[in-house]
Amino acid sequence: MMELIGSIELLAIFGPIAIYWIYSGIYEWFGYMEEYRLHSKKEEDTKNLVKKKDVIIGVLFQQAIQASITFLFAQINRKISPTNEVPNQPFLICSARFFIAMLVFDTWQYFAHRYMHSNRYLYRHVHSWHHRVVAPYAFAAQYNHPIDGILIETLSGAVAFFISGMTPGTTVIFFIFSTIKGIDDHCGIMLPWNPFHVLFGNNTAYHDIHHQLKGSKYNFSQPFFVYWDKLLGTYAPYTVDRREDGGLGARIEKKSN
Repeated sequence: MMELIGSIELLAIFGPIAIYWIYSGIYEWFGYMEEYRLHSKKEEDTKNLVKKKDVIIGVLFQQAIQASITFLFAQINRKISPTNEVPNQPFLICSARFFIAMLVFDTWQYFAHRYMHSNRYLYRHVHSWHHRVVAPYAFAAQYNHPIDGILIETLSGAVAFFISGMTPGTTVIFFIFSTIKGIDDHCGIMLPWNPFHVLFGNNTAYHDIHHQLKGSKYNFSQPFFVYWDKLLGTYAPYTVDRREDGGLGARIEKKSN
């Protein structure tokens, strides 16, 4: 088995999966802090169109497909570089390649995601699975139709890896970081000290707008930046207000004429 795949490749396959359930489990614990929730616990149970046990099954199935494809790409990469020797790269070079991967990842996901919404057939039969979760929560981040998961999630990572030229070690960090960011965007909780809300315009409230009925034609960007939405007119400005029941709520701002 170890002749077919190395320890770094094993970490690239199973690391994001382990982090997914650990990090989303942490957010489940934070979920009891009602004052920071964008949707109440009651709304989470009543608005969503899919049961949580079915979400878990769907995510595990998606992750099995993702792991299989990552293994396949690892074998292809081994054939391209049979010696498996990767030269050491300075920190600045690794950082630049990481940033390039983020841009490529975002670009693929924006256009694939937007097309899933504009094509009625694909939305009805494929992407609508993800939007069964009307009130997002952490471990539903990767709840997708298998085709959706491959086209938007898995292939974007593969393209980002090959175009950026990241080393295997940097790629593992990138995949894990992307997984954490995707969970954060879907967690439905606006913690005041969350560093992602400072570093990125694309955050929990931003993506929550997209899951709302009025926001389904906006805020397609994921998971890092929002420049494609702003450049192509699909950006919906929003505010986060305090709800009467003590929690928070994200709503689209009215655009000034």
